[in-house]
Amino acid sequence: MAPTASRIRYRDAQVGGCVEATVQTRADGAVIVRSTEALRWFPDRLTDCLQQWAAEAPDRVLAARRDDGGDWRTITYGQMLHRVQAVGQALLDLGLSVDRPLAILSGNDLEHLTLALAAMWAGVPHVPVSTAYSLVSQDFGKLRHILSVTTPGLVFASGPDYARAIAATVPADTPVVLTTGTLDDRAVRSFDALLATEPGPLLVDAHLKVGPDTIAKFLFTSGSTKQPKGVITTHRMMCANQQMLRQCLGFLADEPPVLVDWLPWNHVFGGSHNVGITLYNGGTLYIDDGKPTPGGMAQTLRNLREISPTIYFNVPKGLEEIARAMDSDTQLRDTLFRRCKAMMFAGAALSQAVWDQLHAHAEAAVGERVRIITGLGMTETAPSCTFAVGTGVASGHIGLPVPGVEVKLIADAASGKTEIRFRGPNVMPGYWRMPEQTAEAFDEEGFYRTGDAARWIDAADPQRGLFFDGRTAEDFKLSTGTFVSVGPLRGRIVAAGEPCVQDAVITGLNRDDVGALLIPRADEVRRLAGLGPEAPLPEVLHHPAVRAFFQSLADRLWRESTGSANRVARLHVLAEPPSIDKGEVTDKGSINQRAVLQHRASLVEALYEGGASDPFLILPNKA
Repeated sequence: MAPTASRIRYRDAQVGGCVEATVQTRADGAVIVRSTEALRWFPDRLTDCLQQWAAEAPDRVLAARRDDGGDWRTITYGQMLHRVQAVGQALLDLGLSVDRPLAILSGNDLEHLTLALAAMWAGVPHVPVSTAYSLVSQDFGKLRHILSVTTPGLVFASGPDYARAIAATVPADTPVVLTTGTLDDRAVRSFDALLATEPGPLLVDAHLKVGPDTIAKFLFTSGSTKQPKGVITTHRMMCANQQMLRQCLGFLADEPPVLVDWLPWNHVFGGSHNVGITLYNGGTLYIDDGKPTPGGMAQTLRNLREISPTIYFNVPKGLEEIARAMDSDTQLRDTLFRRCKAMMFAGAALSQAVWDQLHAHAEAAVGERVRIITGLGMTETAPSCTFAVGTGVASGHIGLPVPGVEVKLIADAASGKTEIRFRGPNVMPGYWRMPEQTAEAFDEEGFYRTGDAARWIDAADPQRGLFFDGRTAEDFKLSTGTFVSVGPLRGRIVAAGEPCVQDAVITGLNRDDVGALLIPRADEVRRLAGLGPEAPLPEVLHHPAVRAFFQSLADRLWRESTGSANRVARLHVLAEPPSIDKGEVTDKGSINQRAVLQHRASLVEALYEGGASDPFLILPNKA
């Protein structure tokens, strides 16, 4: 029997900052929402935090990563400060600057972290680039675009695995640094050589010139609609946002936070939010080399059996896999919840089933639940703008503004939705070397136009917060003139299709009814079919058990619909996975609806016209 609300206990965790707001409706119809709590002081430079903790707790571990033998290799705050100053001098000696920044092609590791902090210390922007653009892409189009926009003066990679990408995109006269190994036909510097540099007056002078408006890094968007855009990220943006986070998640200051985290540093969640939380609050980051894939989860689970985080971040798929593993692994469950004050997810919606599983495991482990917090943020805002931190949070909630951020809610006539816009010290000054896109990104009052839609959970009680309502530009009309709200429908399909549906692309523009192209989770459908990882996906999708699953899904979606705007009349399960080179999928796995529809226009046509000739078509039983 489920516990009643009065019997539910949550672990004590200090929260605030975003639990109350003022709401002003202006004469022009815009609604302005602000936290009732003012933003407090924050430092001018993120590296001031490194200097502070190196003085106060020099022997505390800042970051750790397993070496090849599986043992943790650690770097303390005191050691990192010495490394940063040595490498910072080396970067200046190489002539790096805002016009010739540091490009980092590798994933999360101790060398990457050292280089990033060293660049910030020296006032040199760094450009963390998705590893998928070097190791997965076949044409290196996005990598080439990013390097052409930023014109780096130095490129770093962990080893020769990046040789093809470097040869294809990095000019011969651009220096390259590797952690290990060499490259054919190109001289390389070793990372150890950078560490051996003696800091001098040039570094002292450069560091003194670093201030709140100094560019810390260029973070590139995923390019979900066009080529990736370089978000100018300043020290002010990151420091302001970390103070916003500390005021909302007060428990971060109660004890040095401990994170076990895999989220990639080329994205704002992992690289600004999570690394920033560690550094700003004097915590420890255990770099997790796992990820929520069939081959990567084992490493994540191993780490979580050993290290107890005080706050845990992941994407919904990762939390789903962890919840499933805890069903039969009490050591994992007990270690994860031993001192965890809260969990947070981003990137997609977390299903209520997984939410309930996590609560049940927490209660079994420690006798109480931990908060599952959500919010809304983006690369352009460093990232957090709203947070939902209460114990009544549910999937889709995005809460109220954090201190220092102004929210503007404005009706979007084209979609019939309400767009949410942001203004504050954490909002970017613009996109690097893209003046037209920068101008388009802001309204006449300087609010950043997100393109995201939001609505009140309860219009009669705004203090309950906001609900995410999809994207304003994704929605379309059927031939009948009926609006189809794509975001909620995608969420409904993915939730109903667990665990075999990764995402759905909604079709039906100017058609009589709604259809969907389903992106299956290859590992899950193979598991359902009882086939191995090498089984071709088309063969797997024809397996009777898999066909039955998707038929049941189609029937359920039809049966539970409430009108033509959400009645899915046809499904096609994609046997060919989305392409990163065509922009159909981003490096973090998000599906680009527009690109899929554009590149698979003939398939969409067949979905409506082909009928039985489509071997992957699923039609609902309408009886």
